[in-house]
Amino acid sequence: MTAFRIGVMYDRSWDPAGLPAFAREVEALGVDDLWVVEDLGWNGGISAAAVALGATERLRVGIGIAPAPLRSPALLAMEVATLARVFPGRLVAGIGHGAREWMQQVGVAPRSPLALLEETLNTVRGLLRGERVTVDGRELRIDGVELVHPPAKDAVPPVIAGVVSPKSLELAGRAAQGTLVAEGHGPADLRAVRAAAERGGAGADYTITAFTFVGVGGAAAPALRDAVAGHAQWLGREESATFAAGGTAAEATAALRTLADAGAQTVVVRICGPEPLAQLREVMAALGS
Repeated sequence: MTAFRIGVMYDRSWDPAGLPAFAREVEALGVDDLWVVEDLGWNGGISAAAVALGATERLRVGIGIAPAPLRSPALLAMEVATLARVFPGRLVAGIGHGAREWMQQVGVAPRSPLALLEETLNTVRGLLRGERVTVDGRELRIDGVELVHPPAKDAVPPVIAGVVSPKSLELAGRAAQGTLVAEGHGPADLRAVRAAAERGGAGADYTITAFTFVGVGGAAAPALRDAVAGHAQWLGREESATFAAGGTAAEATAALRTLADAGAQTVVVRICGPEPLAQLREVMAALGS
């Protein structure tokens, strides 16, 4: 049986005022990770990560994801470094393209999303390592920027790429330390993600983090079906081919284990339906057994 980290997403639809209490509750349940999101019009990823880190003592917090077009890589590195200095070893920084229509909506859509993401990943990682960074790229211009307070050498947070398309997955393999895989992707997808990253140059220490919809019990079933239907449309695939973990707690956790067996080092549940903490409690109990 493959060991893996278990995480939970603080859903974008939930009021951020509830984040501190939720973070403390999931830490008490023994969850490894709490992941926050940054989608246009919802919550800020850096600020949410700071709230969750400040409310807890052990929990690792993931940012999933900061859209590269929306954030200056220098500012993003400054923000991540600040959190890493205060909460060493407890942060994962996810960066992605951002939804194209959202980036167009706010006037920051790049000419080349691939070039921007690769240049951003390389810039942020270099700055977090304490390097003086200069970039004369297709999308970025950085002239000798260096962080005054970079993370400690033994606590540089991993920078991973939240991407979907084949070209982006290969890019992640050469420019990031892991791939963050969106909801709806199953075991076969994860094996393809690993293969694409390896084509890009990823080594054995490259990580895969998989988000997945979860709905435990009959009361959660309608919300889980709606989530799968909506995401299938976004992914451009049939609902039957869109992965989710539902049914009883034992059935849901068995589905989560298939993701780990397919190569996910971290599985992050996005809970659908009522009483998310109660559902999470059942999942954690089933995993423990």
